Amino acid sequence: MRWLAGQITVPPLSQEAALAVAALLEVVALGGMPTMPHSRPLPSVGLRCHELRVKNGNRTWRIVYHIAVDAIVVLDFFCKKTQETPKLVIDRCKKRLRRYEQEHYDGQTVAEAGRTERLRRLASG
Repeated sequence: MRWLAGQITVPPLSQEAALAVAALLEVVALGGMPTMPHSRPLPSVGLRCHELRVKNGNRTWRIVYHIAVDAIVVLDFFCKKTQETPKLVIDRCKKRLRRYEQEHYDGQTVAEAGRTERLRRLASG
C-alpha cells in the first residue's frame, strides 16, 4: 500500500475503526473487493478507484483509493457529511492520481499504460 507522502492526514480513529480500515485495505491488497456497504466504485475519480466507508462513533469516514498493479494507493481520507462526494474531494483525488500515474507509469494514464503493456505482449509473442 502506498500513501502519497505529505498529502494525506489520517484522522484520529478509535481502535475499532482503525482495525476496520486495516482489515478492509488488507482484503483489497490480497486481491479481494469489499462490497456495499463497505466499499463502492468511484469512477468519477478514475479507473480502478473506489471508496471505503468506515464508521467511527457518530461519523462515517471515507477512504478513496486506487488499485494499481503493484500497490493500493490511498488518495484521500475524509469525513463525508452529504449524500454526494464533494467536488473538491473528487478534484483533489484526480490530481493525486495523475501525480501517481506520472511518477509510476512514465507519464501515462492507467488506461494508456495498460494499452502499452498489451501492445508489448503482442509484439513479443
